[in-house]
Amino acid sequence: MIVTVLLIVATCVVSFYAFKRQGLAMELAMWPPGVRGKRQYWRFLTYGFVHADMQHLLFNMITLFFFGRAVEILLGSYIGPFGFALFYLSALVLAILPSYQQHRNDPRYISIGASGAVSAVLFSFILFQPWSMILVFFFPIPAIVYAVLYVGFTIYMDRRGGDNVNHSAHLWGAAYGVLVTLAVAPNVLDTFLAQLFHPHFGI
Repeated sequence: MIVTVLLIVATCVVSFYAFKRQGLAMELAMWPPGVRGKRQYWRFLTYGFVHADMQHLLFNMITLFFFGRAVEILLGSYIGPFGFALFYLSALVLAILPSYQQHRNDPRYISIGASGAVSAVLFSFILFQPWSMILVFFFPIPAIVYAVLYVGFTIYMDRRGGDNVNHSAHLWGAAYGVLVTLAVAPNVLDTFLAQLFHPHFGI
């Protein structure tokens, strides 16, 4: 669980510091002209350690705290703690790539937040424990049901647009979490399907 805690601490420290220094937030955010014109490739990672406000930060870090600890153990049993850290960091990169490609010529485009990587962690957890209960606004929902609703809502909002949320990163992060989990732990698919058809609810 140490990797999850370290990721949360690092994200909180950078985000808190960036709250007070907007110039720093801009230097770390995903801003395509900075990557293309100035070769600031660090933005593919650092954007995930900066958040718009306290609510944005808390939502992502609380989600990472509860599900990251479990996935660090479950997925970590296959790839180890270093592998889990690499999984999270690579999810940041892969989740933002489609958005970067789409907005590579848009100087007004900026994206921040760890949501893509957090989605990867969450969906990895769902593969391991699809019938675990997830609290959504204090209401318990089975993880697999939440996954279906989440994907549907994300696709709808991504197509609709206009809310300043990078739904594309959420969706690609979730897909990446599923693909990596199945790649490093292919037996999880059989377990997932077995659980799917034999519901067992739990917290």
